[in-house]
Amino acid sequence: MSAPEPSSDETQAREALTRAGLALYRAGLNQEAEGNLSLRLGEGLLITPSGLPWERLTPQRLVLLDRDNHARDGRPSSEWPLHRAILDARPEVHAVVHTHSMFATTLACLRRDLPPFHYMIAQAGGPDIRCSRYATFGTDTLARAAVEALQDRKACLLASHGMVTVGKTLEEAVSLSLTVEKLCEQYWRACQLGEPVLLSDAEMDEVMAQFADYGPKYDVKD
Repeated sequence: MSAPEPSSDETQAREALTRAGLALYRAGLNQEAEGNLSLRLGEGLLITPSGLPWERLTPQRLVLLDRDNHARDGRPSSEWPLHRAILDARPEVHAVVHTHSMFATTLACLRRDLPPFHYMIAQAGGPDIRCSRYATFGTDTLARAAVEALQDRKACLLASHGMVTVGKTLEEAVSLSLTVEKLCEQYWRACQLGEPVLLSDAEMDEVMAQFADYGPKYDVKD
């Protein structure tokens, strides 16, 4: 029995997720088969496949997980529990991006939170970007650690692993991952010259108020 034809929403989601994955690969945030992306699709989720080099990614190679985590069209990324846990915990989130980008991973290997050295930290939803506790990749323990580190945030580092960003749209999650990687590089470079000066709680509160109405407003559909 052949698989059912995908709906127009699924077709569009497959195309958008493929474009996003290839864009992050070309930007250098992931290499080879590193990292993974997902997009909420009804009660299920669409996710990048396990072990596939990014240059070979096509819309047809993406994997659909239903509400009971049954996979269609292949084997999902080993990090699918992380994506499922985040989407279940955060109903306002529709997209999850996980990368092994150079500078975010460097700080994650140092188990460092990213402090308020730059006002753009606020774009991730708070006065800092937390680093999660360590857990083995692909496990429920890592999924729980990520959900904890993402509480009231749109980004976190994964200890000795990489970073995660989330968004109401795929565009938001991808854009934030590029921002976080840039911030991690800036922090790393600043640390080479000394201890970066941190913004105060009051200064970050003012920035957060400004960010409350910052940027374009997106619909939940990419």
